Amino acid sequence: MPNVEYRGMNLIVPDNDSEWTEYFQAARQHRLVMRKCAACGLMRYPPSHACPWCTALKWGWQEVSGRGTIYSYEIVVQAIQPGFRDWAPYPVVLVELDEQRGEPTPDEGLRMITNLVHFELTPEREENVAIGKRVRVLFQDLAPDFALPQFTLTDEPPEARVWRFG
Repeated sequence: MPNVEYRGMNLIVPDNDSEWTEYFQAARQHRLVMRKCAACGLMRYPPSHACPWCTALKWGWQEVSGRGTIYSYEIVVQAIQPGFRDWAPYPVVLVELDEQRGEPTPDEGLRMITNLVHFELTPEREENVAIGKRVRVLFQDLAPDFALPQFTLTDEPPEARVWRFG
């Protein structure tokens, strides 16, 4: 895979990185995929070899819709990475994907941490971010052979109470 620059940082996924290579190959095609356990059928993110639910080692890739709900969020006020300083303050969200909401238990689900951005790939404004709001994946093409999944708000009504800090 290529050495790609994103906001002044080098993103490197070595060809022999079995955890992420196929994930980013799918993202390049604007598809969001998760590892799915062959034994219990539960998906996981980040990709890992053993299932965190049943410890089985057999898995496959499963495409997901990329739709979900903001489960939690943080507003980064002081960016540690220099490439994000001009974004601050900016939201980082924990998205619970629709495909496995509340599984394997009501307190667990298929969740991923991501930036929350507008369609033009600028950070979403703090006042628009809230737990319970609906989101969907979009892909930022960083090179002809590399795309980065990000999330953006949708116009879908929330499925539960919307809540925000302060």
